[in-house]
Amino acid sequence: MASVSIKLGFFFLVCGTLIPYLESHIADFDEYWQQKAEEAHQVSLETYHPEPYNVTEHFNAVVHMDLFGSNNTRRNLRKNRGKCLATNPIDRCWRCDPNWANNRQKLADCVQGFGYRTRGGKGGPIYVVTDASDNDLVNPKPGTLRHAVIQKGPLWIIFARSMIIKLNQELMVSCDKTIDGRGANVHVAFGAGITLQYVNNVIIHGLHVHDIVSGSGGLIRDSVDHYGLRTRSDGDGISLFGATNVWIDHVSMSNCADGIIDAIMGSTGVTISNAHITDHNEVMLFGASGSYSGDSIMQITIAFTHFGKGLVQRMPRCRWGFFHVVNNDYTHWLMYAIGGSNHPTIISQGNRFIAPENKAAKQVNLKHSVTKRDYAQESEWKHWDWVSEGDLMMNGAYFVQSGNPQVYKKFSRQQLIKQKPGTYATRLTRFAGTLECFVGKPC
Repeated sequence: MASVSIKLGFFFLVCGTLIPYLESHIADFDEYWQQKAEEAHQVSLETYHPEPYNVTEHFNAVVHMDLFGSNNTRRNLRKNRGKCLATNPIDRCWRCDPNWANNRQKLADCVQGFGYRTRGGKGGPIYVVTDASDNDLVNPKPGTLRHAVIQKGPLWIIFARSMIIKLNQELMVSCDKTIDGRGANVHVAFGAGITLQYVNNVIIHGLHVHDIVSGSGGLIRDSVDHYGLRTRSDGDGISLFGATNVWIDHVSMSNCADGIIDAIMGSTGVTISNAHITDHNEVMLFGASGSYSGDSIMQITIAFTHFGKGLVQRMPRCRWGFFHVVNNDYTHWLMYAIGGSNHPTIISQGNRFIAPENKAAKQVNLKHSVTKRDYAQESEWKHWDWVSEGDLMMNGAYFVQSGNPQVYKKFSRQQLIKQKPGTYATRLTRFAGTLECFVGKPC
């Protein structure tokens, strides 16, 4: 363990001198952002899990126990036909509580996967967004979402009513925040997207994010104490840049100018769960570039997500890091579902893949396509650890594995409780996307 810490410490010392010069949409990399970058690297180092397989097997154990662990759990499954319709362990943690609206912060105890440390705004006050406008980027109006996300300390942000928020420029979220859309129909749409840059501990839950466009940049406040000049934003729905301990849950997302969710520049400790994603080309990009090995510490879980109609590729596309893709439902894609380059480790477990009728897209990973395993000959990528276990392949889909198929089986039997097979994907993702939650009723 000590040797791992020493190596990672040296790694961050080297990479920390490089990041300020890489693309970050910061027009002038001032001392404020230099300090934020250094702080973010330290949190990334602390968040990085030296034995990621322990995290994946713990996740699988929780799913297994939730579905088959006891007679009581079986009785709970039968109750799903009644008032409480939670069908996976993350949802079971909070959705059956009719008092969810008075106990919102219980949600923070429910995250699984690599984002398991994320607490968002737990312990902080409730901030109610009452105003959908976004007219002043330097001095945001109290009651707006932009004013809420820059406040100091933990904050649990909710919405007074349903609203459409058109962001004039990217929304810069600060540390220790939860954006909780339950109980309202909240759309972040037709403007810029949400940016998590050099921040730690953020939950985004229950939002519709769609029709996002690139912002032109300008002076934008990112905290109570600082605003600065930003260059043009890419048009991602949600962008993670050097962000750690992030949980994105029950979002419905589509049609963004760039990626739906992108995570780059050493972002790690991330869980994306219960999402419903439709109508987009390049869905998720994890890893900044082939030249930035700092993304080797990236660890991301994608779980219980429905990749739906109108999708083309990158669900996700991965570089460098470690990615657990588990119990998702892939019902549509055009080019491919999962791809990558720069020797990422990808563990695909218990997903359902339904290939399109297009014969060229029958493979989950097409070894001869640059959009699958990029920039590497077979002699190189055959050593990358890409494992498929318990996946359900339909309509001719197949997964080209590589590396050591037993690589994750080097731990104890207790850690190897089998994840749920792909035949359960439809049940586990049944309520993917935003939920209709009513006060006084289970959500």
